[in-house]
Amino acid sequence: MDDFSETFAALGDLKARPLFAMKVEVDHIHAIGGPAGIDRRVGEMSAGRFAGERLSGDVLSGGADWQVVRADDAVLLDARVVLRTDDGADIAMDYAGIRTGPTEVLARLGRGEPVDPADYYFRILPRFATSDPRYEWLNRILAVGIGHRLPEGPVYSVFEII
Repeated sequence: MDDFSETFAALGDLKARPLFAMKVEVDHIHAIGGPAGIDRRVGEMSAGRFAGERLSGDVLSGGADWQVVRADDAVLLDARVVLRTDDGADIAMDYAGIRTGPTEVLARLGRGEPVDPADYYFRILPRFATSDPRYEWLNRILAVGIGHRLPEGPVYSVFEII
């Protein structure tokens, strides 16, 4: 076991730095359904905004979040959006994620009631793609986000893993 301890010590701790905060408006949720124990739905993303030290801009309309709601009330996310920076670059962003928590907290979220984000778990794993040379560094990073679901749509704090 000592070999693992030395390896962990040599690698250091996981570090992250803020990339941006993002708010997305969800216009409509299509209830698709599915087999017993799994419910599928698709949220249409109509607009949004992101802002950070190194990039800021708008979330364009046309994005979607394909969700699977499991029997244990966990929601699995599979989203795709286009970001347009304030200086005109287009960036594709996709993310997988999970939102879960105590049944009563998730029920309050579902009714659009205020919920403390510390009362449930909501995390995403974004990836980026762009051909714009000013932002091509995004093609080579990993990111993680912390989410909170508001009645009009989710908000995220997204961090670059360094």
